[in-house]
Amino acid sequence: MSDDAPTRLCRTIFLSDVHLGTRGCQAHLLLEFLRHHDAETIYLVGDIVDGWRLQRAWYWPQEHNDVVQKLLRKARKGARVVYVPGNHDEFLRDYLGTHFGGVEVVDSIIHETADGRRLLVIHGDQFDIVVRHAKWLAFLGDWAYTAALGVNTWLNVGRRKIGLTYWSLSAWAKLKVKNAVSFIGKFEDALTAEARRRAVDGVVCGHIHHAALRDIAGVSYVNTGDWVESCTAVVESHDGTLELVYWASSSQSLVPVAAPGARAAA
Repeated sequence: MSDDAPTRLCRTIFLSDVHLGTRGCQAHLLLEFLRHHDAETIYLVGDIVDGWRLQRAWYWPQEHNDVVQKLLRKARKGARVVYVPGNHDEFLRDYLGTHFGGVEVVDSIIHETADGRRLLVIHGDQFDIVVRHAKWLAFLGDWAYTAALGVNTWLNVGRRKIGLTYWSLSAWAKLKVKNAVSFIGKFEDALTAEARRRAVDGVVCGHIHHAALRDIAGVSYVNTGDWVESCTAVVESHDGTLELVYWASSSQSLVPVAAPGARAAA
């Protein structure tokens, strides 16, 4: 996309699961997205930095630093930036209630849309039984996932050379595995149940790298996806409409393409 393309002015941007510090992070696509989107409020819904991976091996190219600087610059220019830590950046949970460079750190928060709906914003790992009760298994799964992303990286090098857009082998494989599909369904049910318990209209989360925006039994379920597999974000317009943007497939156009039917239920 040309840098001369118009900037889209949103009321709110929700981003999660960027995984800065890993080779699978699609930082160049996120930078594109951030160059062409501004908002009054930006929610970073967990796993923005991958502390698990950085503890094992340091990887921090310039593009990853550019993402951090871009977000801090938006905060300096007046955007409210709220960081809701996840399991991969859980070290930030030691700093809940503090501010870093204009960025607020909170465990969860209620966002009110322009049309008056109240949405719980939370990463979602609190509702993943593997992360909560068998962290060693979660680390093993992270290793296997990283190996799959390594294959994915080389696959997309080849795709770029022949003019094709980014495509995630790992995301495709995940949806072909029956147990993974079952887990996604249980995760969604748990998050919508938490929204009902807190008496809010919906929930915005991340964690499972599976973007979604739909109504589940009267509760708006919004998952921002990630910037490793799907390269997605959720944006709120000034009338309160929520839209799921697939940036990897739309970054060659001047105007991002929303997912079909991507409109939150009132």
